[in-house]
Amino acid sequence: MRKKVSFTVQNIPDFKTALLNWSQQFYETVWLDSNGHQGKYTAFNGILAVDALTSIVTDTENAFEDLKTYQNNTKDWLFGYMSYDLKNDIEQLSSSNYDGLRFPDLYFFQPKKIISINGNRVTFQYLNMVDDEIESDFEAIGSTMFSRLSDEEHTEGIKIKLRIFKDDYFKRVSKMLQHIHRGDIYEANFCQEFYAENTKIDALKTFKKLNSISRAPFSAYMKVNDKYLMSASPERYIKKSGNKIISQPIKGTAKRSKDKQEDLRLLQNLEKDQKERAENIMIVDLVRNDMSKSAEKGSVKVEELCKVYSFDQVHQMISTVVAQVSHDKNPVEILKETFPMGSMTGAPKLSAMRIIEELEASKRGLYSGTVGYFTPDGDFDFNVVIRSILYNQSSQYVSFSVGSAITAKASPEKEYEECLLKAKAMRQVLEN
Repeated sequence: MRKKVSFTVQNIPDFKTALLNWSQQFYETVWLDSNGHQGKYTAFNGILAVDALTSIVTDTENAFEDLKTYQNNTKDWLFGYMSYDLKNDIEQLSSSNYDGLRFPDLYFFQPKKIISINGNRVTFQYLNMVDDEIESDFEAIGSTMFSRLSDEEHTEGIKIKLRIFKDDYFKRVSKMLQHIHRGDIYEANFCQEFYAENTKIDALKTFKKLNSISRAPFSAYMKVNDKYLMSASPERYIKKSGNKIISQPIKGTAKRSKDKQEDLRLLQNLEKDQKERAENIMIVDLVRNDMSKSAEKGSVKVEELCKVYSFDQVHQMISTVVAQVSHDKNPVEILKETFPMGSMTGAPKLSAMRIIEELEASKRGLYSGTVGYFTPDGDFDFNVVIRSILYNQSSQYVSFSVGSAITAKASPEKEYEECLLKAKAMRQVLEN
């Protein structure tokens, strides 16, 4: 079904840039970049999928069943996303908050052309109908590697607005804390939106800027017609490799410092921070519970608990939970049984999602959803859509959201500061 041809490329950074520029001619593009982070479960340096042969686009109603049918019927590579609001297909929930972006709830496509990078090897996997274009596409990408594409004129910084102002944020977090002190929930991820209206951006250039200052392991650039995602996500939602599933929730954030001693002190403080550890452990318990619905009995294990990793912008506390699934377990079922990811909801999950909907001011949509892919044999890998800019080109609406985990010991002032820290890279990119 697909022809595979590999080439050796010496200058991979320039090839990646040329590859992304070349991809702009297509209506459907997904680019996933690990930015050189070589973790235990990293499959590639980067992978690009373009040009849909078939696709599925749907709202939340019956979304997982529709996706299951589509994935079963194609048995090919599929790239796309699931928005946070697919929670409404799993539980008796709704999403009625303001939505300025208006992305479909679920979108996947079967690409005619896939190009992956591993070390210095670039592999083209093209459907038979276009496999005669491999050589010419490789040459076309290579020919632009050393030409400096002229940037459009310098654009003024965008004026970012807040959906929730500071005092209102404090009030909403105080209400969340009342729910926690009453025993309705232990923890919930509370998010706020930053946005700009009547605004045009160059999505690819914006992604390149965001990626260059964040260099995150689960970065993603997606273009589906007039809708764009520019993501510098540090977090994996879930991966399936053979009979093994892996989830790596993040809870716990600290800023970086250019001073090495100070940076080490910030890292060590995060490692010892009892509040951050408690948040992380609560979500690990939730993820274990979610994974146990799919896993073979007794196979769910915590491989790494509260390990601090350093990224360009922040230090993050990450845990790794693994499990075994039976060989005949449907991949879409695994996603349905673990979605939405625990790090973006709270515990207990259903109550947390209800309270989140009541207290947040905007519909999450693709933010805190997931982008990734299925392989032909039913493996998959999906990120968590955080640290991400979303753009609807037709309505000229730009948005990014940030959130933090609210627990019994949370201080609204500190949570607000954490949100501003997480928003820093996106603001920097958009506001110049």
